[in-house]
Amino acid sequence: MSVDMKEIRRAMEEADCLADNAAVETALDRMAAEITEPLRNTNPLVFVVMNGGLILAGRLLPRLVFPLEVAYLHATRYGHALQGNLLDWRVRPTQDLRGRTVLVLDDILDEGHTLAAIVDHLQAEGAVAVHTAVLVHKDHDRKATPGMRADFTGMDIADRFLFGCGMDYKGYWRNAPGIYALKGH
Repeated sequence: MSVDMKEIRRAMEEADCLADNAAVETALDRMAAEITEPLRNTNPLVFVVMNGGLILAGRLLPRLVFPLEVAYLHATRYGHALQGNLLDWRVRPTQDLRGRTVLVLDDILDEGHTLAAIVDHLQAEGAVAVHTAVLVHKDHDRKATPGMRADFTGMDIADRFLFGCGMDYKGYWRNAPGIYALKGH
């Protein structure tokens, strides 16, 4: 499969910047403060959901100035099913979760099916508490459960095709420092 790099570049050139780097930094500072209060004395295990959560983790974890362990997992939902907790585990959690407090970091809460299934799995493996943190909560009514939200959210963003800060456009622009929306979407 050939990638049209002109299209990839054009997507960024024409994109609407919905949150610049300064706004993202402010959101990360606030998230870190909100996460620190309840988790600083819990010896948390932080799971980064690959690939989207990688950028959030790199920017957020240095702001969490308390002892924690970091690991990663990679899961996607099977097919395009709109319901159910069946995950395609690319990398499963390997740590013993019994009695642990867990924080799951991901880039975005869109519909939330995958994140909900990950939380269910971690709880079934014995985690005593599972918290979720996302940089972006996409504002729409198509959540896995009505009113679904992460425990910690950086910002609410309109229901558009987003990229940057871990979110991608055709596999590219996860590294963009702000949050962008594809023109016309």
